[in-house]
Amino acid sequence: MRKLDTESRANILTALVEGCSIASTCRMFGVNKITVLRLLADAGTLAAQYHDLTVCNIDAKRVEVDEIWAFVGAKQKNASTEKKAKLAWGDAWTWTAIDADSKLLITYIVGTRDASYALDFVRDLKSRLSNRIQLTSDGYGSYMDAVKKVFGDLIDYAQLIKDYGKEPGVPAGRYSPPVCLSAQAKPITGNPDPDFISTSYVERQNLTMRMRMRRFTRLTNAFSKKIENHQHAVALHYFHYNFIRKHMTIKTTPAVMAGIADKVWTMTDFVKMLEREEELLGGRLTDYKPAASKLRQ
Repeated sequence: MRKLDTESRANILTALVEGCSIASTCRMFGVNKITVLRLLADAGTLAAQYHDLTVCNIDAKRVEVDEIWAFVGAKQKNASTEKKAKLAWGDAWTWTAIDADSKLLITYIVGTRDASYALDFVRDLKSRLSNRIQLTSDGYGSYMDAVKKVFGDLIDYAQLIKDYGKEPGVPAGRYSPPVCLSAQAKPITGNPDPDFISTSYVERQNLTMRMRMRRFTRLTNAFSKKIENHQHAVALHYFHYNFIRKHMTIKTTPAVMAGIADKVWTMTDFVKMLEREEELLGGRLTDYKPAASKLRQ
């Protein structure tokens, strides 16, 4: 079987994280769809493992959390019971947590928008922190229970409750999203600083995600057809966001700003790490369960 060279693989992955669909990537580089999906699966597996290995003991002060919606196969209301059960079709929410200072995406989880995922998400967030933080979420009720169970009183937690609706006097377009009419800061636990009760950074990060991942583009047929591919794409996006893409406001990558990387990565660096893992395992990453301790830059 002919194997793509390092540069070709790096170019394909770069296209995917810059907003190209699987089909358009295949056309641009003259490769088969299966080849691109296999590369995405291996890259996503490695990205998730490297995130677990390196994004820990984060010295954050202010963390913001939010969720972003997408769907797999079909929207929740249109997916059959059988497809939901066997293929996990329906709504797919990505829970995200960002360090407001370094812009580091600390943790993420793909699943449903219910209390069990909220609890898993908050538990994982706590496991990656090294100190007490001020946390801000939206008014979604599951956050309050999860934060109380995981952090107890060892956190400064507040909710920013926004009221959305149609702007008065302006006729709504067919696809026009609702506008934020008001926002109320509500302290929940501890002593959160009112000046930093905000979800602006995590919401802006979610916009970056929607603009740079074709699977999240609304009103298209580019949505994920399999939950595994969706998860791999999310993992690759966040590796690129943390380690490769320079943030405009901090002039470097969030990983460098947070002190968990000593250089700005390139996609070629990532592909070379992928190739070292493949050589070590003697095959594709998705065929094995490589130990995270073996992953080295």
